Amino acid sequence: MTATTNMSTDHTRATASRPHTHGGGTVPESSRADRRSSFELADFPVPTGREEDWRFAPVDRLQRLFAGDLTGTGPVVTVETDDGVRVERVGRDDARLGQVGAPGDRISAAAWQSFGEALVVTVPRNHVAERHTMLAVNGDAETAAAPAAQHLLVVAEELSESLVVLDHRGTAELAQTVEIDVRDGARLTLVSVQDWAEGGVHVANHRARVAKDGHLKHIVVTLNGDIVRITPDVTFSGAGADVELLGLYYVDAGQHFEHRLFVDHAVPNAKSRATYKGALQGDGAHSVWVGDVLIRHEAEGTDTYELNRNLVLTEGARADSVPNLEIETGEIEGAGHASATGRFDDEQLFYLRSRGIPETEARRLVVRGFFAELINQIGVPLVQERLMEAIEEELSRTMGAAS
Repeated sequence: MTATTNMSTDHTRATASRPHTHGGGTVPESSRADRRSSFELADFPVPTGREEDWRFAPVDRLQRLFAGDLTGTGPVVTVETDDGVRVERVGRDDARLGQVGAPGDRISAAAWQSFGEALVVTVPRNHVAERHTMLAVNGDAETAAAPAAQHLLVVAEELSESLVVLDHRGTAELAQTVEIDVRDGARLTLVSVQDWAEGGVHVANHRARVAKDGHLKHIVVTLNGDIVRITPDVTFSGAGADVELLGLYYVDAGQHFEHRLFVDHAVPNAKSRATYKGALQGDGAHSVWVGDVLIRHEAEGTDTYELNRNLVLTEGARADSVPNLEIETGEIEGAGHASATGRFDDEQLFYLRSRGIPETEARRLVVRGFFAELINQIGVPLVQERLMEAIEEELSRTMGAAS
């Protein structure tokens, strides 16, 4: 293997009096402040793959979702929760739906226009949940026969504390919306695990709004599926709000995993942190990470940083990483971003092997170390154990093939 790229790139602070963007390849055609959003499917033309939002995506494999005719029954959602948490199934005319934000692309608009029933999870005011809420999303051959839409709304009312886990398994062709409403002083951890069977196609838009002094820890774990595209959009509605966006993905041959983040700082004194890490192996394995942060003119005192790192384990895999930072005010606490992609570090391997550790085990240790810092930040034992098991399974497959 060739020596790794320097993976300690760091831009801890940045200020500017005009918009600034940075990233590999094409820069956005216009400011994210001008990004189109609409509940109407007709407002979004069918993508060709030349658009900024879709230039990395396998658009030819998404045509049924682009068509907008999402008539399938969709995966079944089963719920296990704390006694104090309310769970409701409501019609699309429920006034609480669609309040967090509007879709920003064609598939998200198709998901909005197509769902018939939504699942609403509400953590009541001042409630501290004693256990996590598990939403198990399970697809089968019948639900995957036709593309489907699904709508979920999670509301963390004032001063509540809770953990919600979305666990996706089985197979499906799914356009999904997850609305996340974190109100004043609430603390919510939301984990979305994508562990689909072979052939699964999952395109999800997570639209989050965080109010005054609210805290959202948003964790995305993508392990399996054919095409998985998760787009978290975050807005702030009050000072003192903050969000942590954590993500981990492990991409195998022929899989396309894409994560596009947009954090819209439009109020003063809000904070955001984004850290995503991925490993890739096998011919045609493709990961995409795009992190867009917009600091508007009125968002004085903003503190933001985003980081993406990718570890390429075999030949034939490709990682695209594009951080974009746009700043409209110089009165900020800090803003920065870093992105790096590399292979195994030959020096690390040499050091471990010189200590008598066999090469296969040395490679395992390097990958475990790469992910360990992020996994420890998750702080959810249920998810951490699941991740370590999945990583060990992937490593066994990779190292077995290499030996």
